[in-house]
Amino acid sequence: MDLPLDSISQLCAAQQRGEVTARQIVDEVLVRIEKSQPSIGAYLHVAHDVARHQADAVDQKRRAGKPLGPLAGIPVALKDVLCTQDMPTTCASRMLEGYIAPYDATIVKRLRAADAVIVGKVNMDEFAMGGSTENSAYQKTANPWDISRTPGGSSGGSAAAVACGTVPLALGSDTGGSIRQPAAFCGISGLKPTYGRVSRYGLVAFASSLDQIGPLGYEVNDLAVALNAIAGHDSRDATSLDRPVEDWTAACSTSIAGWRIGLIREQLDSDGLDPDVRASVIAAARELEAAGGRLVDVHLPNARHWVPTYYVVAPCEASSNLARYDGAHLGRRVDRAVDDPGRCAGEGGSRSSRGRLTDMYCDSRRAGFGVEVRRRILLGTYALSAGYYDAYYLKSLQVRRLIADDFAAAFTQADILLGPTTPSPAFRLGEKIDDPLAMYLADLFTVGANLAGIPALSIPGPAAGNGLPIGVQLQARPLAEDKLFAVGATLQRQTDWHRRRPPALASAGTAPHVRGV
Repeated sequence: MDLPLDSISQLCAAQQRGEVTARQIVDEVLVRIEKSQPSIGAYLHVAHDVARHQADAVDQKRRAGKPLGPLAGIPVALKDVLCTQDMPTTCASRMLEGYIAPYDATIVKRLRAADAVIVGKVNMDEFAMGGSTENSAYQKTANPWDISRTPGGSSGGSAAAVACGTVPLALGSDTGGSIRQPAAFCGISGLKPTYGRVSRYGLVAFASSLDQIGPLGYEVNDLAVALNAIAGHDSRDATSLDRPVEDWTAACSTSIAGWRIGLIREQLDSDGLDPDVRASVIAAARELEAAGGRLVDVHLPNARHWVPTYYVVAPCEASSNLARYDGAHLGRRVDRAVDDPGRCAGEGGSRSSRGRLTDMYCDSRRAGFGVEVRRRILLGTYALSAGYYDAYYLKSLQVRRLIADDFAAAFTQADILLGPTTPSPAFRLGEKIDDPLAMYLADLFTVGANLAGIPALSIPGPAAGNGLPIGVQLQARPLAEDKLFAVGATLQRQTDWHRRRPPALASAGTAPHVRGV
C-alpha cells in the first residue's frame, strides 16, 4: 500500500477523504513492523489485537458521524517506560520482565482520548539510562540509515520506529537528551517540552527533576499536533504546571522576521564538534537569517559544567527512585536462600533472617539490573552518602542554579538559541559501550536544557558528507514551545532536509535492505 506513514496531516486527510480506514492503516503498520524487525529491532511488544480494536473503534465513530480526536486513526509507538494496562511495561529491564501496569499513564489516556492507535512498545536503554539503546536487556536496535550504527538513546526505539517508516509518531522520554539525540541520529524531529508541561504520571522515573515526555516525528507540525494532545495540567503529578494548552499548530505559521537567533559560541567553537555538524548548524543559521532572523552570538559560561553536574544529579535521583526495585516490594525476586539453604548457612549454623533478606535484595538487584543501571545507582548512592553529600550532590545543585541563570541571561539577548544537538553523527554500535565517559560525552549539548527545565527541539539539518543525518537544536525560554515550533517550521518550509529518508525505505514505505554508509 502506498501510504504516507511519515505524516500525521496526510494520514488524517486521507481518512477524511475516505481513501483509507484506520483499520487499513493499522494492518499496513503491522506488516511494516514485521518486515523491519529483523534488521532494525525497534519494537519490544507489538499490540496486534489492541491496535486493531482501537482502529475499528475509530472507524465506527467516523461512520456514525461522531466527533473524532485530533489523532484519529494515527498509529503511535510508545517508549517502554510509559505505563499501559493492556501491554507490558518493562523499561527494557529484566527487573520488570512481563510486568503489566494496573493503570495507563496520563499521556496514554490522552492519546486514547485523541483517538490515536497505540501499536506497541519500543526498545530503549534500560530504565532510560544510556545513549545508544545497547543497554536494553532484550535486544539491540539499529539505526535505519545504517544498521551498523546506533539509533541513539535512550529513546532509540522510538526514533528508529519513526525513521524506518512504521509510525509517523512515537513518544519518548528525555532526561538528558534522550529524545533529541536519537532524533538527530535518525534524521527526524524530536521535542523535549518545558519541565512540567506534560504529565509524568505513569512515566517510570529515572531522575524526577529532569525527566520529561515528548513526541518524535518527521515534521515539526506533527510534533505540535501531538503536544496539543498530550500537554496540560494533571493533579496526579505534583510537578505538572497549571498552564493552558495552546494551539501550537498555529505557531508553526508564525513569521520569525526580526527575531534574534542566538548562536551558542561555546558549542560552535568546541574542539570536539564534528566539522560536518558545525557546517550543518551554520547552514541552518543562514536559512533563518534569510527568513528575517537576526543572528547574534550568545555565551553560556557554565556550559563546561553541564555533563559533570548532570552525572551527579541524575544518578543521585536514580539511586532514590530505583530503591523500590528490591525483589520484596517491586520487581524481579531471586531468593537463593530458599532455593539453596546452604547459601545462607555458615559452619556455625544458619544465618539470621536479616542476613537472608539482605542476600535476597542483593541477588534480586544483581539479576534484575544491567551493568549501566548498577553503575549509576552506585554513583548516586556514593554521592548521597554521609560525608559526600555536601561535596557532590549539594554542590551540583548550586552549579545547576548557575546553569539556569546562564540560560536566563542568554534569553535577554536572543529569542531562540541555535546549536548542534550532538557532537557527531551516529556512532557505530559497540564503539562506546565499554567506555562510559565517551558515551556520557554524547550528551554534551543536550543535558543543559534538562538541568534548566527549558524546552528544546532537534530537527534535521544538512546531512554529513557520508550521508548520515545531523540534527540541529533549538532551545527557548520556559514555556516558549511556540517559538520552537515557529523557528522549526520555518526551517522545514525553506529546506527539504527533513524530507530525506533512509535508503531502506522504498517508495511504498516498506523496509527492504539497509545499506551501510
